Amino acid sequence: MTAPRMRWGSLAALACVLALSGCANRSSGPVTLRMWAMGREGEVVGELCRDFEAEHPGIRVQVQQIPWSAAHEKLLTAHVGGSLPDVGQLGNSWISEFGALHALAPLDVQLAKGGAGRDAYFGGIWDTNVLEGVPYGLPWYVDTRLLFYRKDLLAQAGYSSMPTTWAEWAECMRKIRAQSGGKRYGIFLPTNEWLQPVVFGLQSGSTLLRDGNTRGGFQTPEFKRAFGFLMGLYREGLAPTLGINEIANMYQEFERGTFAMVITGPWNLGEFARRLPDSLQGAWGTAPLPGPDGPGVSFAGGSSLVMYKSTKHPEESWALMQYLSRPDVQVKFWKLTGDLPARREAWADSGLTADARTRAFGEQLTRTAPCPMVPEWEEIATRIYEQADRAIRGATPPDSALADLDRIVDRMLEKRRWIAERKALTTNTPAGAGR
Repeated sequence: MTAPRMRWGSLAALACVLALSGCANRSSGPVTLRMWAMGREGEVVGELCRDFEAEHPGIRVQVQQIPWSAAHEKLLTAHVGGSLPDVGQLGNSWISEFGALHALAPLDVQLAKGGAGRDAYFGGIWDTNVLEGVPYGLPWYVDTRLLFYRKDLLAQAGYSSMPTTWAEWAECMRKIRAQSGGKRYGIFLPTNEWLQPVVFGLQSGSTLLRDGNTRGGFQTPEFKRAFGFLMGLYREGLAPTLGINEIANMYQEFERGTFAMVITGPWNLGEFARRLPDSLQGAWGTAPLPGPDGPGVSFAGGSSLVMYKSTKHPEESWALMQYLSRPDVQVKFWKLTGDLPARREAWADSGLTADARTRAFGEQLTRTAPCPMVPEWEEIATRIYEQADRAIRGATPPDSALADLDRIVDRMLEKRRWIAERKALTTNTPAGAGR
């Protein structure tokens, strides 16, 4: 009876040695991180990751590129299936949704140990990564909107630079239209975009939602003021009553002078340079958005780097996120993609400051505000432009459109409101109650 016990004991000891040996071998090898990135960013980030690996020989990065059109569904499927990567690119407007799903790792502990915080980034962009006071992402590249305009057409109307207040801006558009005998519009504002009503609302001080993001806030004085300004641009004929699909080619119409201005984003720096003729390359510029009483805010957009909660390599994941957030690496990323850097220090690069058109984006980025950080935001944005389009085209009075919008959004946020009310009841329950 003794011999078998010794044999089993020996086998157990051998198994232990082999297991420990296997663990040692695994720990001595490189850690492999999985990273998902979208679109053009997914094509080029691999080059940056090779440089990261050279600085961190114990870490390897596998990058998977995902088309933007499939990204949201793939991320949700991966979350349900427990197959999310270690690190990923996430659009700022998705942070709240995946935060609500508890898919993201909070970064407050890592940031407390060192690393660039809010002051190193554009404040409005940073805030798109914060849920209930906790950061869940690092801004990777930034996106916002400002004015692209015909400098020559403004000059013909007597303006050497873009006005900075709503009243001056509207007057500038009136003069552009009058100077052309009514043949030219001051600006093209597509009726089927949420951007204009939202940005003007933010500029006017509207929070868009109210009561802790549980109800629509579109009948507040702040939003009504912004909506009235927007409606006036169409009513006066300063903007055509057209959706984005009702204009044949925006670049061609801009070239023809059908309108003198358009609100758009940084990707069009390259598109305008490529699509407009050489004769107009010196005749267009960019400018920050005017506001009610001075330079106005624009919306804070872009993509962030997140660490997924399921990662088994949080330290290595954080190292990769920190590397991709370094100012010098962000400048390199900008040169590869045209995506504007999120770190303020990166904007000291002469390539960004030398070009006045790009420099205007840097100025606008100092004045940005996030849209409400709720998972329902993208659907709410759709309802905003639907109701705005109805009012612009005269299908419903503006006040009725805003009342309808509040009712629609209140229904969408019903569950959020119920959760908030339950939480409040629980918080206010006296000690010992219910025992």
